[in-house]
Amino acid sequence: MIAAAGLLFASGLSLQLVHAQQSGIGRTDVLRHDLGENGRELIQVRVDFAPGAAFGMHTHPGEEVAYVLEGSLEYQFEGKPPVTLKAGDSLFIPAGTLHAARNVGSVDAAELATYLVDKGKPLVVLGQVSAR
Repeated sequence: MIAAAGLLFASGLSLQLVHAQQSGIGRTDVLRHDLGENGRELIQVRVDFAPGAAFGMHTHPGEEVAYVLEGSLEYQFEGKPPVTLKAGDSLFIPAGTLHAARNVGSVDAAELATYLVDKGKPLVVLGQVSAR
């Protein structure tokens, strides 16, 4: 139990450090809950973006559903044209998909990110667009 608590703390701390490096982006943990599947969990996070703020290319160890709460956010996927969503729009991002998000509006924007992920893996893995 103590080891599990330590892993949970360490994964949360590493995620906070990743987000702290992204200027103009704030994050609020909303929910963390074990799923019926062994070794998987659901995590919900509110991500706030200042005007022009961007979170660079990254992946997740599971699926993500991004629901835009306010403002306009542009999502970029490797090798594809960007997708812009406004408040009330949502987007499914498959596990391991390299993507980025940025606030393309002149006001604050926010999303509710819901992750269905493998426990014990880093929630965010920073990456770069590969050269092809």
